Amino acid sequence: MTVSETPTDAEVRTARLLPGGPVAEAVLADVAARVAALRRSGVVPSLATILVGDDSASAGYIRMKQQRAADLGFASPHTHLPGTAGQADLLRAIREFNEDPAVHAILVQHPVGHLDYQAAIAAIDPAKDVDGLHPESLGRLAAGLPGPVPCTPAGIEALLAFHEIPVAGRDVVILGRGTTLGRPLSLLLGQKRPTADAAVTVVHSGVPGWERHTRRADIVVAAVGVPGIVRPEHLRPGAVAIGGGVRYAGRRLLPDLDESCASVAGAITPRVGGVGPTTVAMLFRNAVELAERRSTTSAGDPGHRDR
Repeated sequence: MTVSETPTDAEVRTARLLPGGPVAEAVLADVAARVAALRRSGVVPSLATILVGDDSASAGYIRMKQQRAADLGFASPHTHLPGTAGQADLLRAIREFNEDPAVHAILVQHPVGHLDYQAAIAAIDPAKDVDGLHPESLGRLAAGLPGPVPCTPAGIEALLAFHEIPVAGRDVVILGRGTTLGRPLSLLLGQKRPTADAAVTVVHSGVPGWERHTRRADIVVAAVGVPGIVRPEHLRPGAVAIGGGVRYAGRRLLPDLDESCASVAGAITPRVGGVGPTTVAMLFRNAVELAERRSTTSAGDPGHRDR
């Protein structure tokens, strides 16, 4: 039975799991090879990070990313601003990394406390925008031009491709319109290429009767950050269900997809280890691509030297 077929009453459906771990491993193996090639040419790829305040979860994410960066061969300079820092302090830290020729990619860890995150993203040099969230990066995505792609949408496309879920020509409904996931994913999956080229509908939780859209979809992506908002009755039997949005209750991860959706879906991401690992992998893929572009554009400049 394919993931798009409807079971008979006599059949008991157990959804096929779509883990993100194997996808991330494949992406990161490619990243490691590309980092090694850059280092052989004298370029040390560098992913700079900025953390504001002392949120333990954010600090943990930064430590994880720095360890992964070291494992892959990246340099990882870091600036930690106190929770009392002002917007000018955050913009100054970004400017310093923008102006440092040894830094190829910049990550501002979200959230940034009382500060303006969108203003911080807009201050990053688009050529160093590792999250793919700068207005110029999003504009390039909308225009179908090369550039860093937001990490979670890119990870979802890679996850579907890795698990051989057909996307081209299929009905994809995205529940959520945020700039980090729903909106850029709709642009990405609508582009003309084998792993995309879908008929994409974007709805959100404020649309009365949004369920009528998800019930007809071949693929549903839940991307609103409301735990358990998508339940079995919101899916067509056999549909593919992707949990993109999450919240935390303490240390417990709560996805938008209720776990009971596995009784109806043909394929589904697990509560833990689904989209998350692919998001991190795409961050490093963006970082190495930014380093490669900088290396290529500066190769003809005899005065350039990466530190």
